[in-house]
Amino acid sequence: MSVAPLLEVDRVTMRFGGLVANEDVSFAVQPGQVFAVIGPNGAGKTTMFNAITGVYQPSSGEVRFQGKVVRKPFAARLLLRVGGTAIAAAISCMLAVNAVALWKAVIVANYVYGEPFLWGKAIGCIGPALSQVAALWTWGSALVGALLGGGGAFVLWLRTRRTPDVVAAAGIARTFQNIRLFGELSVLENVLVGMHGRLRTSYFTNLLRLPAYWREHADSDARAMELLRFVGLDARAHDAARNLPYGLQRRLEIARALASRPRLLLLDEPAAGMNPTETVALMELIRRIRDTGVTVLLIEHHMRVVMGVSDRICVLNFGKRIAEGTPEQIRNDPACIEAYLGKEELG
Repeated sequence: MSVAPLLEVDRVTMRFGGLVANEDVSFAVQPGQVFAVIGPNGAGKTTMFNAITGVYQPSSGEVRFQGKVVRKPFAARLLLRVGGTAIAAAISCMLAVNAVALWKAVIVANYVYGEPFLWGKAIGCIGPALSQVAALWTWGSALVGALLGGGGAFVLWLRTRRTPDVVAAAGIARTFQNIRLFGELSVLENVLVGMHGRLRTSYFTNLLRLPAYWREHADSDARAMELLRFVGLDARAHDAARNLPYGLQRRLEIARALASRPRLLLLDEPAAGMNPTETVALMELIRRIRDTGVTVLLIEHHMRVVMGVSDRICVLNFGKRIAEGTPEQIRNDPACIEAYLGKEELG
């Protein structure tokens, strides 16, 4: 029985004005695979990663994870948010256009020099004051405010339906082509940052330092140390991240991505800048990540890494997919040899 793909990139096109970075790209990643995307510089590999992780929205096509497009669902709280914003905006606009009349009827009319101001009486004058103003002016402004406020809230929600935080919460994590660690934080703290989306204690639980906070705090520290041991950084847990050598910073970035408990891990050129010893160690780490049940999607120029760890490979050139197959099939594909691999790489 065939297994459903974990990730499906279905005819995805990415346009930036007149520039087409990806054109009609499709591939599928099965659970438990190491799937590599390769191609020359400018082929659209990182753009594809950004489309998968919600940094960009595809111009056309779909990215499906576990059979569905990852996005915030329509829910009752959306109606509450839009409705609440519309009501607040309507009241604000209605009060704003009648500010002068309200000031005279509520403040000026109730102010007596040397006497305490009667706030209760003043507030009671708001309704009668509004009723004396032209109804079209008052209720028209309220309607405009409601439409602008509610419409704006809905548009903002639409723009944040599929953002990196939503994608990460669904089970997709990534590293970056250029290392993006918090250099002043410790190695341990960098990993803890990656757990943020999985923490469950509320704001007030954290603020008041209730028992649930301390339990989750201890569990997070233990989990972070476990990940550091997994990548071989437990002895450097309390060092500043910026003090790590380059190869270990790459490992720390992978540990931070794993801290979000992903089902799919995207690695963007993890072997870039590594020496041969570090490269061999990275290959072993990728295999161990796969063995834990995490599927890996890999962008890499280092052909030793790609051919050594990948189960399947997709080749992009000028934003288009030109081939897909096993390492052996890609190694012998004439189009791949001409576009990217070359005789020296294969030799």
